[in-house]
Amino acid sequence: MAPRPINLLRPVVRGQTNKYNAKIRAGRGFTLEELRAARINPKEARGIGLSVDHRRKNRSEESFQVNVNRLKLYKSKLIVFPRKPTSKRAKKGDATKADRSAAKQVLSKDVLPITVPAVKSKARKITAQERSTSAYSVARKARTDALLWGQREKRAKDKAEAAAGKTKKSDDQPAEE
Repeated sequence: MAPRPINLLRPVVRGQTNKYNAKIRAGRGFTLEELRAARINPKEARGIGLSVDHRRKNRSEESFQVNVNRLKLYKSKLIVFPRKPTSKRAKKGDATKADRSAAKQVLSKDVLPITVPAVKSKARKITAQERSTSAYSVARKARTDALLWGQREKRAKDKAEAAAGKTKKSDDQPAEE
């Protein structure tokens, strides 16, 4: 039990609602597809310190790849001790004696902490067009256009029908003598 991590490794997920979806946090568990992509048996995952959530779905390829890479990194750092330390034969996947003696327990709460890279944007000059436009008037115009869209479309359709009807009437009527 000694060198085992204190907590299970958890996936990187985003919050569900619009308020929190910009934030990245630790999820409940890895999906079965993520485990298969990292070549980890889902039944053995709990035994090597991975949390598994069979109900979670992968909705984006980007987050899927992030979690698969997280699993692969964890797997590369993982040192598996044999179940029977006195056994003469090592099983497939067990670490060597040198690796086991060099193992240190992870005492932090998170096994592989989730880090959010800071996005830096460079300062730039405001253009003349940006300075002259008003965000309020642009938003107000878009709101008005959205509100009156159906009425304007109907009015244009009626106008086109009236124009088409006028030309038909003038063409269809015989000339009076």
